[in-house]
Amino acid sequence: MRFRGRSFLATVLAPALPISGWLAELDKLAGRSQGYFANRPVILDVTGLVITKTDFAELLGQLYEREIKVMGVEGADPSWLGFGMPPSVSGGKHTEIVHKPSAEPPKQQGFVDRPIPSLLVETPVRSGQSIIFPQGDVTVIGSVASGAEIIAGNSIHIYGALRGRAIAGTTGNAAARIFVQKFEAELIAIDGLYQTADEIDATFRGRSVQAWLADDKMNMAALG
Repeated sequence: MRFRGRSFLATVLAPALPISGWLAELDKLAGRSQGYFANRPVILDVTGLVITKTDFAELLGQLYEREIKVMGVEGADPSWLGFGMPPSVSGGKHTEIVHKPSAEPPKQQGFVDRPIPSLLVETPVRSGQSIIFPQGDVTVIGSVASGAEIIAGNSIHIYGALRGRAIAGTTGNAAARIFVQKFEAELIAIDGLYQTADEIDATFRGRSVQAWLADDKMNMAALG
């Protein structure tokens, strides 16, 4: 008998009170980015959330109705996780949505003293496609359609229009960046910090931009 270990990427949802308001915001996100949670594993983090066992069960039911597949729960009372419930997990990283980008990029950057693997995608990425490369950079020669996504462990470079989602730094790399020739994104994220289209300064749309993190905030600036 052999046992093999594998690592999988999962989206972490951390509800906030009131739950009804949080679910409404979740519905808005799903509406702006159709199919975002389709076939995507999700960890539900309720650490520090003051709810009862009944509230917890109702929350799982609400997520199930939205076809959000909860594969594990972090921070729940062990007595809540009986038969038919997702298992308890630990070690999840807290994330948040940041709303206000700043205007200027940092002038100094750190460098890692090792080569970073990269993946070159030489064709446009069509709606419904996911390009996942946790080992390093992803470069796309072409556009990324609405409903498509690029997920990279390091930086993302798109030589075309980004109309879908770009998720960089997924292995905990806060120094990752996103470079886009024509910015029309549904969603961007770096090291777990997300912004949706409605949260990004509209002056960046249609322009060449870069995005990066500084002081745990998403920042953007035009290129050229």
